[in-house]
Amino acid sequence: MFKPMSKPFGKLDRKKVKRDPLKKKKVFKKRPCRFCNDKVENLDFIEYLRFQKFLTERGKIVPSRISGNCAKHQRQLSKAIHKARIMALLPFVSE
Repeated sequence: MFKPMSKPFGKLDRKKVKRDPLKKKKVFKKRPCRFCNDKVENLDFIEYLRFQKFLTERGKIVPSRISGNCAKHQRQLSKAIHKARIMALLPFVSE
């Protein structure tokens, strides 16, 4: 006879894993966003000297988990850095 399935295909049985309380993951405190603390609403590419803290020595943009920026300001920061690079205020690559 046909027996209906209790669970649809594709879903896996996931057992609840109990973790040892002595082996906890390290929890890091998130840094406060510098732009939120300064109450900056819009980032402009003309203020390129402010962005040099958020670039590595190779010219890459530092991720938000390291810099501590919130998502809103990290997006504005990346757009401003890209515009500053196009306007030749910041280098694309540092040699």
